[in-house]
This record gives sequence, C-alpha cells and structure tokens, in this order.
Amino acid sequence: MKIKTLITAVALATCGAVNAADYEAPRTEWGQPDLQGVWNFASNIPMTRPAMFGDSEYMTQEQADQLPAMIEKQYEALNEDGVGGYNTFWVEATGRGDNLRTSLITYPANGQIPERVEGVDIQVGGLGPDITGTRPVRMVVGGIGKDSFEDRGISERCIVGFNSGPPFTPSMYNNNIQIVQNQNTVVVMTEMIHDARIIPLDKEAHIDDDIRLWTGDSRGYWDGDTLVVETRNFNDLTQSFSVFGSAKDKVLTERFTRVDEYTVDYEFTVDDPSTFKDKIVARIPMSKVDGQMYEYACHEGNYGMTNILRGERMEEARLAEGEGGQ
Repeated sequence: MKIKTLITAVALATCGAVNAADYEAPRTEWGQPDLQGVWNFASNIPMTRPAMFGDSEYMTQEQADQLPAMIEKQYEALNEDGVGGYNTFWVEATGRGDNLRTSLITYPANGQIPERVEGVDIQVGGLGPDITGTRPVRMVVGGIGKDSFEDRGISERCIVGFNSGPPFTPSMYNNNIQIVQNQNTVVVMTEMIHDARIIPLDKEAHIDDDIRLWTGDSRGYWDGDTLVVETRNFNDLTQSFSVFGSAKDKVLTERFTRVDEYTVDYEFTVDDPSTFKDKIVARIPMSKVDGQMYEYACHEGNYGMTNILRGERMEEARLAEGEGGQ
C-alpha cells in the first residue's frame, strides 16, 4: 500500500471522525453493520507503555509530537549490528492523530503484559544473531540456527505473518486487512501472508478440541453493532502473545465496531491461563483506506529462506577449507 494513500486515509479518518455515540453505521442488505472495505491498523503508539510515561494512560500533545523522533532512534538502534533491516523510510509508523494513549494495551491498567506463569517458554528473536533454543521455533523473526528451515521463525517460513494474527498487532508494514460480509459469514483477508480467515456467524460449536490450526478456529456473532469473534483451537507452534508461551490454550476474543465513516474500533482480549496470570486487552483504531489490497506473495520463491541456508552452507565450506589447509 503506497505511503501517500495511507497518509490520506489517516488524515481523512482524523478530520472526519464524529462522536461515536451519535454515529449510526451503514447497513448491509441483511441489516448488519457494514464493515466491508480495506482497513489499516498501523499505529505509532507502542503496545506496552514506556517507562517515561509512568502511570499516565494518555500522553500530552507535546509528547505525541516527539513520537516520530523516538521511533527513528529505535530503528537506528536495531540496525547498528550486522546488515540490519529497514529504516523508517519503509516503515508504516503513522497512526490516528487523535489516539493519544500511552499504550495500545488498555488492561492491565499499567499498560504492561501481565505476569507470566512460571516456566513459560520465551523466544525473543529479532534481526540480530540467532538465539539458543529448541524446536519448534515459535518466534516470528530470527531463529535458533541454520541447519534447516525448521530452525527459522514462522514468518521467515511464510507460515503466518508478522502482523497477520489473529490478533492484529501493528507491525513495520502491510498493516492492512479487507473485510467481506454476507448474511452468515464474515471473511477477514490479511495483506501480510495473504491469509483469508472465514468466520461463520451460525453459532455452531467450535471444532473438536483435537483439531489444532495455525490461526485457530473462529466463530462470530453480532452484539448490537459490534462483530464479536471468538477464536480457539490454536496449535502449539505459535507464541501466545508477544514473546511468551504457546497458543495451545489461548482463547482470543476480537470486537470490531464501526464508530464513524472512516474508523473501525478494533479491540482484542487474550485469555491464556497457561501463559499469563491475567488477561490482556488492547484497542487499536483501524482507518479506512481508499484503495485496493494486493497479494503479498510470500511463498512464491521464498528467496530469503533459500539464501539464509545457502549462505550458511557456504560459510561452513569455507571454514572447512581453511581448517584443511592448516
């Protein structure tokens, strides 16, 4: 999605917003609130509250004006070691101008991820050196080695994306989804990895507990003008949330509410007693995008994965030659 298009969408969302209490969402032909279209969930608000904000739930406008410089420094720090990654030219880091929260997490009240259950697995990952660990590699980026594709993160393997969720959490780029509705089904298509999540609205029971899926089993219903989606039956091959645990016992509840012409209020709740001692609630405004969403063809020639493994084999061969010549 072009940056200019995104900025235009965000600007329209900020200028055109009205009081949510006075807004009545347009209806589909079945009388349901119309959530259809392309929506962007990029944000410059951190998921967890930085220490500089203390106990403040909201930042001042002056503090908000300082966010771009802070984000720039963060990406510069990420690129100090090795070949690095993207600078801010490539990054979607602009959110709704009227969102002055100090964290996207609204519960716990301190804006932090709650205390973890003792012994929970932690895999951090990142653009730096590989970490020490065992399979399965649940983290998104990085890996525990380069002996096999199984040693790499799940986004490097094009299985699930950096931000494709569920839930949707703002990432570096491709923070777009497209919603399509009919009477008994909602489809949520993600730009990242190009995944289509089909959500039945028929109130049938979830699939058998023995069946486990990468993105879980979703069931939805309408609570007034809010689309509520409950997802469970995740497999144990992804993290529960952030860098912690596995998603095997996670129950995710998402709420989509159209609050004005240009905005969907997206809220999610993570309940996972095997990983966290409390629930996590986060809220992210989604802005309407005046444009189409194109395919992110990650698996069409995953050159990154091929070259990561090829590079390691070449390095091993050079080391072997060096040892043989001594």
